[in-house]
Amino acid sequence: MSTYPLKSILSTFTNKNGKKLSLYNGAPIGGMSSLVIKAIILAMPFMEFFAIFNDYVYEKVGLVTQIVMFIVFMSIMMMIVFIIIYMNRKSVIKKITPSWKTYFSDVDLNMVLAVGITPYSDFFKHYSEFAGDNLSDEVLQEKLKASFSQMQEENSDLLAAMTKDN
Repeated sequence: MSTYPLKSILSTFTNKNGKKLSLYNGAPIGGMSSLVIKAIILAMPFMEFFAIFNDYVYEKVGLVTQIVMFIVFMSIMMMIVFIIIYMNRKSVIKKITPSWKTYFSDVDLNMVLAVGITPYSDFFKHYSEFAGDNLSDEVLQEKLKASFSQMQEENSDLLAAMTKDN
């Protein structure tokens, strides 16, 4: 398995300003671009609308049934959107985890990307401070290591509680 550059890893889950993406971008690591996924998600309701509300379906089932079908299929599409986003996120994390461990062996990627409170909750704030500086991978890695050390010191009690064996 190849090791991805640090900037490619960070661009899968952050934008150019260092803000966390809600839809991970798999393009930097050879996956599907988030723009393609957004286009698919946006096109789904329109495809459903044109598939249900046409003269052929109207003649077969009537208007009320078309409306009910639209509502039912729209709820199914919401589930499909959730599954697409979940599978994309899982795929991106699975691909970048080995490379992440080569750069930051003592930092759990899932803790960095977690939505809740973790010792690394301020990662995106720290990263956004020097994201636009166009740093080399080595300098970026050193700055991130320093940021991780600072976050670990600030949240030492939380880190100890989370890593403690029961």
